[in-house]
Amino acid sequence: MRLEDLKYINSLSDQEVVQAILNKDAYVTRLYLYEKCYPLFKSCFNKFYTDCDSIIELVNDTYLYIMMPSEETGKIPLANFGFRCSLAMWLKIIVVNRCTQLYKRKMNVVDLDNLSDSDRCNIDNDSFINRDTLDNRDVDKLLKSMPNQRYRDIIRYRYVDGRSNEETAELLGMTMDNYYNKHRLAKLQWHNVLRKEGLV
Repeated sequence: MRLEDLKYINSLSDQEVVQAILNKDAYVTRLYLYEKCYPLFKSCFNKFYTDCDSIIELVNDTYLYIMMPSEETGKIPLANFGFRCSLAMWLKIIVVNRCTQLYKRKMNVVDLDNLSDSDRCNIDNDSFINRDTLDNRDVDKLLKSMPNQRYRDIIRYRYVDGRSNEETAELLGMTMDNYYNKHRLAKLQWHNVLRKEGLV
């Protein structure tokens, strides 16, 4: 990337970048997605399954996904981005989730998007939050979006810190029966936060 291009794209806020991409500004779209975020896409391409033949194809696929109205809601995912985390973190989670969905379809595994809320609560730790894709600062921002403090603590201890169910219950002074009930509700609330951000 040329130095003047780098200075320009770095001078834009996430809000300005999102608005430019939504307005189909080819210059900003190229600088941000295809150049500035190229290392992010390369990392995902090298680490996760995708049916794309190249990193550029993965960027193209992601661009189409974030710009096409959802079949369910009719909303454009990028327009639905709520700025509670960084745009780069949001894009990374979108890419990883899409790669995961593609892999599950290939392996004939149930797609998370088709699970009921009660079934989704039974997802194991690694499937629920892939800590490799989440920056701690951005996770903190997302956790702060959860209205219930106890639910935030459950998600932090269990999935961010990687503690067991028993350790989490003990830290929170809860019986296991109470913990499992609150754990289910905490996962639903976390999933709703991600859904509001267009991350699932």
